[in-house]
Amino acid sequence: MEWLTEFRQEARRRAVRPEPEWARGARLDPAVIRSVQRFQVGESGDGANLIDKADPRFREAVELFVAEEQNHARLLAELLKAAGSATITKHWSDSVFVWLRRALGLRLELMVLLIAEVVALSYYKALRDGTGDPLTREVAARILADEERHVPFHCAQLKDAFPGVKGKLAAGGWRVVMAGALAAVLFDHGRALRTLGVTRLRFAAEVLGRFEEVVVDVHGGRTSPVATRPFTRRPRALH
Repeated sequence: MEWLTEFRQEARRRAVRPEPEWARGARLDPAVIRSVQRFQVGESGDGANLIDKADPRFREAVELFVAEEQNHARLLAELLKAAGSATITKHWSDSVFVWLRRALGLRLELMVLLIAEVVALSYYKALRDGTGDPLTREVAARILADEERHVPFHCAQLKDAFPGVKGKLAAGGWRVVMAGALAAVLFDHGRALRTLGVTRLRFAAEVLGRFEEVVVDVHGGRTSPVATRPFTRRPRALH
């Protein structure tokens, strides 16, 4: 009920919150545009498979979570439009991610989803802090505020899901999948991250640090939310 109340409150706030000033336009480096296009695809799923599998205790909260993700897709699409760019309909990384999620049961699907959410924490923070464009900063900040709630929400759903030895085995496999996912992100978005003033090494360290907090939270019993940490930025000029 605590999570459901929080998601309902956020839905009410979102309903009355003014839209960003899309008419002012956005100026983004081409590498950042390509990166945002790929993240927009990842945010645009309907979430039906996840909702169908959800624990009845979490179902309405999961539905509201999916609505927030769809709003992220809308915000990113509007940002791309403001920058004079279009969305894309698919990307190989999202196709692999969706296939992997849907091939698994709820608990394992949530573990894969949490990997994406942890990466998103670092990505949207880099996008917010590394661009000189006001519209982009506002959009990234709105999405980041949601993602900071999503990670502990999914951790709560996975709490005590793998007791004892199963937990250690699950944590080990989880780290392997995270390593593969992070390598794909660094390959796909490395140029954009450099444009935003974040090196691949720095980004990887931030993501892995947050991910280890998630692993401890789920398998080690810690209940505090995963904190976001500041990046050391080296802003670059817009093109």
